[in-house]
Amino acid sequence: MDHTNHIRLSPEELTAEVLEGATIYDRDDSKIGSVNHVHGLGTSTQVVIDVGGFLGIGAKPVSVSASDLDFMRDEDGDVHAVTSWTKEQLKEMPEHMDE
Repeated sequence: MDHTNHIRLSPEELTAEVLEGATIYDRDDSKIGSVNHVHGLGTSTQVVIDVGGFLGIGAKPVSVSASDLDFMRDEDGDVHAVTSWTKEQLKEMPEHMDE
């Protein structure tokens, strides 16, 4: 997927309404997860990504800073993100637990 023409999201757009459900891709454009939910707003947003599993079953939730993800909209307006993390690196992170 060529991301050069995709529109990057502004810090003000880093909200649950915009990000939840967004697909996360690695640098090789392989799907590595999807946004489950977020904590915070703007640049301090923590994004909880479901990694692994099949159709959402058995996925491991991990939390990363929104600054580690490059969120953008494609030509159809769908939000997605690219990260330098690999699927394996995300799977090795501690599991996110909501309190």
